[in-house]
Amino acid sequence: MSQDSQHGKWTISDSEDEDNIIPPTPQKDSNKPKRKLSPKRNEDTHSVKEPSAPSMGSEARKAAHVNQTLPVKYESHPSPSVKRKRETEEAGWNLSSSDDETPPPAPKKEPKKSDVSPKKKKTEDKRPPSPHGTSYYKEEPADFFETNLLSMNDMYRFYLNKVTGIPKKFNTGALHIKDILSPMFGTLKESVQFNYCFDIPWMVEQYPLEFRDKPVILVHGEKRESKARLIEQAKPYPHIRFCQAKLDIAFGTHHTKMMLLWYEEGFRVIILTSNLIRADWYQKTQGMWMSPLYPRLPEGSPGTAGESPTNFKSDLLEYLEAYRAPELAEWIDRIKQHDLSETRVYLIGSTPGRYQGPAMEKWGHLRLRKLLSEHTKPVLNEERWHVLGQFSSIGSMGLDKTKWLAAEFQRTLTTLGKARKSLTSPETQMLLVYPSVENVRTSLEGYPAGGSLPYSIQTAQKQLWLHSYFHGWHADVTGRSNAMPHIKTYMRVSPDYTQLAWFLVTSANLSKAAWGALEKNNTQIMVRSYELGVLYLPSAFNMSTFPVEKNVFPASSSSKGFPVPFDLPPQHYSSKDQPWIWNIPYTQAPDTHGNIWVPS
Repeated sequence: MSQDSQHGKWTISDSEDEDNIIPPTPQKDSNKPKRKLSPKRNEDTHSVKEPSAPSMGSEARKAAHVNQTLPVKYESHPSPSVKRKRETEEAGWNLSSSDDETPPPAPKKEPKKSDVSPKKKKTEDKRPPSPHGTSYYKEEPADFFETNLLSMNDMYRFYLNKVTGIPKKFNTGALHIKDILSPMFGTLKESVQFNYCFDIPWMVEQYPLEFRDKPVILVHGEKRESKARLIEQAKPYPHIRFCQAKLDIAFGTHHTKMMLLWYEEGFRVIILTSNLIRADWYQKTQGMWMSPLYPRLPEGSPGTAGESPTNFKSDLLEYLEAYRAPELAEWIDRIKQHDLSETRVYLIGSTPGRYQGPAMEKWGHLRLRKLLSEHTKPVLNEERWHVLGQFSSIGSMGLDKTKWLAAEFQRTLTTLGKARKSLTSPETQMLLVYPSVENVRTSLEGYPAGGSLPYSIQTAQKQLWLHSYFHGWHADVTGRSNAMPHIKTYMRVSPDYTQLAWFLVTSANLSKAAWGALEKNNTQIMVRSYELGVLYLPSAFNMSTFPVEKNVFPASSSSKGFPVPFDLPPQHYSSKDQPWIWNIPYTQAPDTHGNIWVPS
């Protein structure tokens, strides 16, 4: 059967990066009726406008936002026709029910006139977009934004975001964006925000009042209409300027998430996994690396001064120079004037391009391979040390595992030192952690959490072989089992899951667009997107391996255990589990808010 006959008629993107997929929509000539959306009880949907400043980012995110703000209630006693439709939809991965026989569309009802006073309406319009409708977000308790520096682990400087709705102890030592931008970490003079999705009014409110008018540059990848909308968002804020990242290769995205913060006292870098939208800082599992406060170098210091043993300063400068952006020139000079020698992590970036020769090892997974080759050592029985990848989006891997995943990518992830692996040596086990449908359904956000897990049916059906690798999301160790991950982590873990050979936190999902793919008989690597992460290697901490921390929260400043954000060992999908697919309906069971998932 053709894809049309199996799944209805939908527009399909060729993108290898799921973050850039154009959402499926029925063909314009379809005469099938649209599903009627039932608003939540006690919520007057007619009295609230669409948010005036929707977050900027991928088309997938924008489509998910529509589904999130118009939740569909679960009916415990559906009509026989609806029941049959549900059974048909969920017997397999059906993209739509547009081929079903359906009654003619019901006449449209005139919307009710709003009875809300203009004053109240204006207040509601200021609320940021919510995954469950305008009135959804819970207010954080007064002590939510209190951060005790003594409770933070400053050895690894790896932190999780605070999550609303979990026990307080699991946020002790975690950070919210308001914490990061607070005077507690420095007296801010200027900042740069590199990101993918932006809600500018919300972002501005995260800066404390005393820093709210300080100059900010937003580095983005928007083009044409979406760029115009982003600029329109910033009109009320004259202190905001823009820097457009060049994206010259199709389906590439500016996916890097980084803050550069210049203080009166020095300079700081934050490399993180969160978009600049409220939903990403609310009930998702996110992570970040926060640099130490870098002091200014003495006047007249040479250009090579202030380098770290991990070469972080020159690598960061090279990454920024890859933008070829005049807007960043002043920041490049500013960084050169600071002492970054205390940095203990390695920078791993991706920048769009086709690279040959020595340049092949500058970006993407070959950059990771180079660092693992030069700064790690083989371990005893290393083939039994698992490779673990955890991510929130999946691109096209090819017809089978040999096309990319178990070939060039696995070779990178299994590199330990310079020793060449024998062709007869046993294959290292690769475990992939990605939320199941049940993980999403029972999460704090419910089904709308899946709007940030954009694995499409079009991609999934072409690589069913991949799903045998999948393990569910379980994070009791950090109190975040019900906070769906938007964090991305990769690591090499011992057979008993007590030691790490290395750990990486990054913006890069499981895709060739993010990590790069070899071309021309392995003489060239092609990278589509901008990505950024930091690599932790034991040698930089005078250790042979990292012990896995058993008690991540409440955080301790003296702990030497590494705070892996989810439970080890990961649990393989059960026979009933399916990976979350974001653009098909889930109507058999309600989520934690009593809603079902019906993509528009």
